[in-house]
Amino acid sequence: MHNKTIKALSALLHAKQVSATELTRHYLSRIDASGHNAFLHVDHELSLAQAAAADARLAEGSAGPLTGIPIAHKDIFVTRGWRTTAGSKMLANYVSPFDATVVERFNNAGMVTLGKVNLDEFAMGSSNENSAFAPVNNPWDRNAVPGGSSGGSAAAIAARLAPAATATDTGGSIRQPAAFCGVTGIKPTYGRVSRFGMIAFASSLDQGGPIAQTAEDCALLLNEMVGHDVRDSTSLTPEQGNLHEDFTRELNQPLTGLRIGVPSEYFGEGLASDVEAAVRAALDQFVKLGATLVDISLPKTALSIPTYYIIAPAEASSNLSRFDGVRYGHRAGEYKDLQDMYRKTRAEGFGREVQRRIMVGTYVLCHGYYDAYYVQAQKIRRLIADDFQAAFAGKCDVIMGPVAPTVAWDLGDKANDPVANYLADIYTLSTSLAGLPGMSIPCGFGAGEKNAKRPVGLQIIGNYFAESKLLNIAHQYQLATDWHQRAPENS
Repeated sequence: MHNKTIKALSALLHAKQVSATELTRHYLSRIDASGHNAFLHVDHELSLAQAAAADARLAEGSAGPLTGIPIAHKDIFVTRGWRTTAGSKMLANYVSPFDATVVERFNNAGMVTLGKVNLDEFAMGSSNENSAFAPVNNPWDRNAVPGGSSGGSAAAIAARLAPAATATDTGGSIRQPAAFCGVTGIKPTYGRVSRFGMIAFASSLDQGGPIAQTAEDCALLLNEMVGHDVRDSTSLTPEQGNLHEDFTRELNQPLTGLRIGVPSEYFGEGLASDVEAAVRAALDQFVKLGATLVDISLPKTALSIPTYYIIAPAEASSNLSRFDGVRYGHRAGEYKDLQDMYRKTRAEGFGREVQRRIMVGTYVLCHGYYDAYYVQAQKIRRLIADDFQAAFAGKCDVIMGPVAPTVAWDLGDKANDPVANYLADIYTLSTSLAGLPGMSIPCGFGAGEKNAKRPVGLQIIGNYFAESKLLNIAHQYQLATDWHQRAPENS
């Protein structure tokens, strides 16, 4: 049952071959028996109550395609009834009085929440080792990281603990864990998915999206996620192109004539040979499906890391200033005065990586450094976006390459080297800085005794609002290959 896709499970539910309650119990039992530390909070009573409501909708004939389908929510989306910790001691016991828009929309669709999944603290990290509640183990290899920050979401799908999961992507946090865990994930165009109720890291970059087994499943989930939200000032309006659409409508279009841009910067120094071999093989498969490969250049790629690690920490410094021990969240137990309370509360509540980024962000926003660093980074951000538009202007329809330079590394390998962690995002950051949609699909495994069980992800990048095209391309690849069907042992 747990190896079936969302589409297959939906068919079983509507045919009355399984009930939402039975399906929910099945996944809850798997979560209880799992040792991956993917889930931070599970409440059987809450989940089964939602399942009973879904069964009622199925019985009366008012169910939609996602009614009764279980889903796990990244613990960055606030949820009524479940704790929302953002992977931090600062919010260890926080329970929101309302749902995030994304959660609300899935609830309205009749989906069943299984619980909240682990993440890097406040979504800051590339390995899920920054969680205050211990890292997630990669289901393919328990010695490996699952990627971050949405490591819990990707691991839950890979381990078949849930058929669907929400995730967020600030600089690659949907695509990279999806790649490391051998599952499918898509980051929509910035502003297409509401950020209301999503605890902010970097407001001009954060974007919600789905992770699932297949591109078709992601299309079904995106159908519910996308849409304008008046409660989110960064939500794109229909006039700006954020139209509600059926993302499954183009899934079965042939790929004949598709022009795939292959950036030289994505295949240079630093790319592991086993990752390159898997990605090149995937590109060859697309040629067999009728596509044409086009050599392109994205010359500002190398600048994406310093640009991102100025802009994102600056926004994080501002967003996280609210966690001061006054209104909600952790407060130090002993302090001398107000300043001492602020200092101790934030020192105790935030982990090392969050503190590091707050310090960097505060520095670049200081008088005398704002123009030299933050303003210049925003200018380079525009140049990075221009590189993509130059490529899409007559040269190619989509861009493809690796998601990360290597397969997942061992737990602890880069724990004391934050720069090495940052460099792992070299191929995903520029897409986020430009606000473009991008996705990861499994395309193979690493080489050698240690890496042979560690997945490789292919990244597909499109122009603004090209999610349907990306999903079509991914779906056609998945019809021709079986990488997405493979699961870890004992899953």
